[in-house]
Amino acid sequence: MARIASQSSREKSLQLGRPKRGSLENKKALTAYTFLAIPMLFFLGIRIAPTLYAFSMSFFRKNSSDLTLYNYQKMFSSPDFWHALTNTCLYVIITVPSQLAIGIVLALMIGRIERFKGFYRTVYFLPYITSAVATSWVWRLMYDPNSGLINTFLQFFHIPAQPWLRSPSEALVAVSIVIIWQSSGYATLISMAGLESIPKSYYEAARIDGASPWQLFWRITWPLLNPTIVFLAITGVIGALQTFTQIANLTGGSSGQAGGPLNSTLSIVVYVYNQGFNNFNLEFASAVTVVLFILILVVTVVQMKLINRTYDY
Repeated sequence: MARIASQSSREKSLQLGRPKRGSLENKKALTAYTFLAIPMLFFLGIRIAPTLYAFSMSFFRKNSSDLTLYNYQKMFSSPDFWHALTNTCLYVIITVPSQLAIGIVLALMIGRIERFKGFYRTVYFLPYITSAVATSWVWRLMYDPNSGLINTFLQFFHIPAQPWLRSPSEALVAVSIVIIWQSSGYATLISMAGLESIPKSYYEAARIDGASPWQLFWRITWPLLNPTIVFLAITGVIGALQTFTQIANLTGGSSGQAGGPLNSTLSIVVYVYNQGFNNFNLEFASAVTVVLFILILVVTVVQMKLINRTYDY
């Protein structure tokens, strides 16, 4: 009896010293919620709160506390706004298809080689991870009409020097070239990932049936690469709608506000920057930002619809 009593007392002491399972799970959940709350607070403070504040600011006129739609009326009646919107659409039309085409072609070419694949991936991806400010200033020096490398190269073919960034008819194309050059590496890397996900057995079966390389591309590569192309197209459109760094560093400086010459390279984001930080009209800039937010939201909704759809091959 004494032995049984000692064993029962020992078991009770072990149970008392053992933590309860429920309390341990509660502590783990509390730790998880704590670590989740830190980035959530950061997101609310850095993203959500400024967005709501800018939205509310857009309904106030400069140096006034009365709610009004003046900023939106002024914006939609401003020729500079419509010019910036047109230029932004031109950036989308020029840069997105170009970087898509270059990325797919480069991915197909790299996929056909056996050696130094990693080297070529790194070389083509380097411009994307390089500072956009640094690359823009290098291209600005290359575009110099007097001593730029591009005009020096053109002289070998007896082509007259071009004004590039100083010409209203050439500046937007010159800026677009820089954007395409910097973004094509990303399109190449994503396209290579999409190509590598296509089963090789499809190509082997098609070659046995006598399919030509052109038929292989249009019947197998293009359909199976379609989700990747949609992803690159939508993300490229969103990036083009927010184009700022290249324009600001290629066209801004001591010569005047970014977006020149004669607003020929002006985009929506550059227009917001000029109105908010050069003209100190933050209320009007907030109204333009709300319109840009709606445009990006529409593109994002389209992205979700297209990417989440099912594809039949």
